[in-house]
Amino acid sequence: MKYTAQEVADFLHGVVDGDPDVELFDFGGIENGQEGTLSFLANPAYEHYLYTTKCSAVLVEADYRPTGEITTTLIRVSDPYDSLAKLLSVIRDGSEPEAGISQFAIVDPSAEVDPTASVGPFVYIGRNSKVGARTIVRAQVYIGEDCFIGADCKIYQQVTISNRTIVGDRCLLHSGAVLGAEGFGFAPTDKGWDKIPQTGKVILEDDVEVGANACIDRAVLDATIIRRGVKIDNLVQIAHNCEVKEHTAIAAQSGVAGSTTIGQWNRLGGQVGIAGHLKTADRVTFGAQTGIMASIEEEGSYWFGYPGRPYVRAMKSAAVTDRLPQLDKQLYDLTKEVKRLREELEELRDKRN
Repeated sequence: MKYTAQEVADFLHGVVDGDPDVELFDFGGIENGQEGTLSFLANPAYEHYLYTTKCSAVLVEADYRPTGEITTTLIRVSDPYDSLAKLLSVIRDGSEPEAGISQFAIVDPSAEVDPTASVGPFVYIGRNSKVGARTIVRAQVYIGEDCFIGADCKIYQQVTISNRTIVGDRCLLHSGAVLGAEGFGFAPTDKGWDKIPQTGKVILEDDVEVGANACIDRAVLDATIIRRGVKIDNLVQIAHNCEVKEHTAIAAQSGVAGSTTIGQWNRLGGQVGIAGHLKTADRVTFGAQTGIMASIEEEGSYWFGYPGRPYVRAMKSAAVTDRLPQLDKQLYDLTKEVKRLREELEELRDKRN
């Protein structure tokens, strides 16, 4: 990477405020970047670093007005964070492998790999599976039988894609992700647990991202469906027969039990747990470690705590919880006082009699 501030601004349709010829070799954080690096300012909490940063240029919003003296060059754009993403994509795409199938890959003769796709060493592609145009399959990926992988996907090392899985266009599957694992289904009997065969599949629509070591189980009969634009973090478990609707984001270590439907544009913080056979409305937000035991019908609501409840109620409950030792002492003192008053009252009654 070697660009001038003006070249970066032209690519992003931005405006240079400072030295247009300053050369940029790398990216860096605004707080610790060095000369020759490009950074960005999207969060006001980091603004104070702008006045001391050693970065040669910083992406800022088009209408940003500094409140102090700055020495770095500003590149004014409509959205600094989105602009950074575009630049990083350009750098990443420049290092992608060439099209073709590695001599160390195992591809069934009935499988179809688009000539523009890239298949790395020690990849296995099973019978009747298809890999779309410009898709990149990194080393040691397993793709089972009758799978369909769309165009422009990126599948990183050691991903497992089980039989009959469908992956749409522009999907990202990070290392160790498993699509189509057998669902956790058992029927109790007098002698133990009888395993229920999971004969369905997994469907990922377009623009889905699945994090490292996440697992999406296949359905019992039909399909576990991850809708368009869903983003799933590392170490997430999606159980059999679930449906995660469009543009929902699920953070690390969250788990969704079987046959649950998550609405559109939901946001699940880390370690959220949602019980089985439930439904959530659209645009619901779940704070970290929230446990949901019942369906949610209110669109746009914010839930927190265990058991999960609306955020304001959860905060009030937490405030009361913090006061429990004090309230316990007050109750103890009141109990003693009531006991004393009763004893005095009994003495007065005895004297009157």
